[in-house]
Amino acid sequence: MLPYIRQDLARFSAYKPHPASDTASPVATVFDRLDTNESPYDLPVELKQKLAWTYEQVIETNRYPDGGHEELKRAIAEYVNESDQALSITSSNISVGNGSDELIRSLLIATCLGGNGSILVANPTFSMYGILAQTLGINVVTVGRNQDFEIDLDAAQSAITQQNPPIKAIFVVHPNSPTANALTDKELTWLQTISEDILIVIDEAYFEFSQNTLVKELQTRPNWVIMRTFSKAFRLAAMRVGYCIAHPELISVLEKVRLPYNLPSFSIAGALLAMQERNLLLKSIPETINERNNLKAALAQHSQLKVWNSAANFIYLQPKINNTAKIDNVLTSFSEEFRNMGTLVRQTGGGLRITVGTPQENAHTLMRMKVVLENIKQSL
Repeated sequence: MLPYIRQDLARFSAYKPHPASDTASPVATVFDRLDTNESPYDLPVELKQKLAWTYEQVIETNRYPDGGHEELKRAIAEYVNESDQALSITSSNISVGNGSDELIRSLLIATCLGGNGSILVANPTFSMYGILAQTLGINVVTVGRNQDFEIDLDAAQSAITQQNPPIKAIFVVHPNSPTANALTDKELTWLQTISEDILIVIDEAYFEFSQNTLVKELQTRPNWVIMRTFSKAFRLAAMRVGYCIAHPELISVLEKVRLPYNLPSFSIAGALLAMQERNLLLKSIPETINERNNLKAALAQHSQLKVWNSAANFIYLQPKINNTAKIDNVLTSFSEEFRNMGTLVRQTGGGLRITVGTPQENAHTLMRMKVVLENIKQSL
């Protein structure tokens, strides 16, 4: 370890992104990339042409990008208000980040940095909450979930009352990743009882697939913040644009701690185009939901698998095995077998997460699952 580097960083591992498309494989050289919950559909050609025109005719690469994001914030506010006529979200309720990761980091800096507090997460969940907190030297308190992946509320409440340094922020995904379950009424009721001294972060990265949002809670809960992304339903994972919706006072704090000029001009242009063309881009959502339901039903036909319901664009499952101590080895075998046949899936949280792809990719998933189960049946 370098002598000038914080010693605690030696315990951490860097986040490992999905393999590149040219990753070596004994069988396949082109993969069905179903391990990162991206949209399987690229931007339509006509929209790429519009972006190319914008880059050529409008964007000046020798100039810094729009550091205030005002036009994009107004467009996002208009989109958010479409979900409920009673909403009155404005640009003052919006902060834009370089992916949701930057927003998470800003929220951590604003609440817990310097020993000011701990964060609470319920595992399994999105790993970046804990990873980013730890890299900032922030304490992470974890609680478990039951067999349906509902949060252990007794343990969570106990942590809030007993933790030192105190819990200052609670992070939940709605629906959760990697397990795809939405918050239950019981969980929501519990969150509504939390003191306003604690920040409640609701990550709605998969809102367009669940069509279930808690934005209306912001009208009476100044300690709540909703996060969303352009990386999933809007097909802009390559451009790294996320946004959050919150009380204007919290937004003003986030604007203080974020990096200046945090979004490239091309990313801003892509997000603006996505807002302008949202009806076109979101036309694929019903097909994805239908494919998700069919994929879940077909996978559930295998008696060797436990498959959970999904409110997102992915499926979560576990193989049923007699010796649970072998689960990690079995899951590794699953993911390696899939990879060898040309499908990338994500091993996480004691199960497998499989993104809903195109109809062809989903057909591959079902066909290859049969082969995998036959190849490793002795391990189950």
